[in-house]
Amino acid sequence: MRVLVTRPPREAQRWVEALQASGCDALALPLLEITPTRDRAALQQACRALDSYQALMFVSGNAVDHFFREKAVLAQNGQPLSAIKNRAWATGPGTRDALLAAGVAPGQIEAPAEDAGQFDSEALWQRVGGTVQAGDLVLIVRGADSRGQASGRDWLAGQLQAAGARVDQVLAYERHAPQWTVAQRALAQAAAGDGSVWLFSSSEAVANLRHAMPGQSWQRARAVATHPRIAGAAREAGFGVVCESRPALADVVASIESFA
Repeated sequence: MRVLVTRPPREAQRWVEALQASGCDALALPLLEITPTRDRAALQQACRALDSYQALMFVSGNAVDHFFREKAVLAQNGQPLSAIKNRAWATGPGTRDALLAAGVAPGQIEAPAEDAGQFDSEALWQRVGGTVQAGDLVLIVRGADSRGQASGRDWLAGQLQAAGARVDQVLAYERHAPQWTVAQRALAQAAAGDGSVWLFSSSEAVANLRHAMPGQSWQRARAVATHPRIAGAAREAGFGVVCESRPALADVVASIESFA
C-alpha cells in the first residue's frame, strides 16, 4: 500500500523517510512549493522591530525558516540584530523543532502539548490565551498563496484582539502550486484508483490537486487528513474514503494501517 506525501518538497522528504522507517511504502508527491516572500522590506522591518513585541507567533516551520533567514541576511549586511528574547509561539512539534534549530531557547517556546488532540491555532490558544494582557503587541509570521493573499490564523488574531492585544502580521514566504513532471502526473493519475493512500496536511494541497487534475474522479481514492478541515476538503473533492488523524507520526501510521 503506497502512501503519497503531499507536503512541500523538503517537509515531504522528511515525512517520507519517517514513514519508510515505520514500514510504509512512502513517496513524495508535493502539492505545494515554498518560495521567499516578494515583500522582503516588510519582513526586514519586522525583524528590526523584534524588541517591540511581547510574542512572535509562527504559523509553520517554513515561517520560522524564512524569518530567521532574513534576520541572518540583515546581520550579513552589517545590521546585526539581538537574539530573540520574546515568547515564541508554535502551533505544533514541527514548528517548535524549527524554532529550536534556529537557536530559540526551549524556555521561550510555547506550543500545544504533545498529547493535544490537534496541533493548530485553537490548541495553541488554550496554552497561551491566559498569558495575554491588554496592550500586548503580537507578531504573526505567516505565508501567502501565489496571489499574495494570506490565509489561516485569522481566528487566532481575533482571539488576541478580543483579549485587548494588538496584532501585526508579516508574510515570510509564499505557497505555490507545483509544476509536475510527466512522471508525477502519471503517478497521481494511477493513485486515483490503485489503492494508494494520499496524506494531506493542507486544504490548499487538496485544492491544488483538484486544479491540476480537473474532472478526475476520486471516488476510488483514499486519504488520511491531519485536521478535520482538511478532511472536509478531501471529502468535498470526492475522495471515497477519508480518515482523520492527529498529525503526529505514530497516529498517521496507525491511520494508514487501518486501511489494510
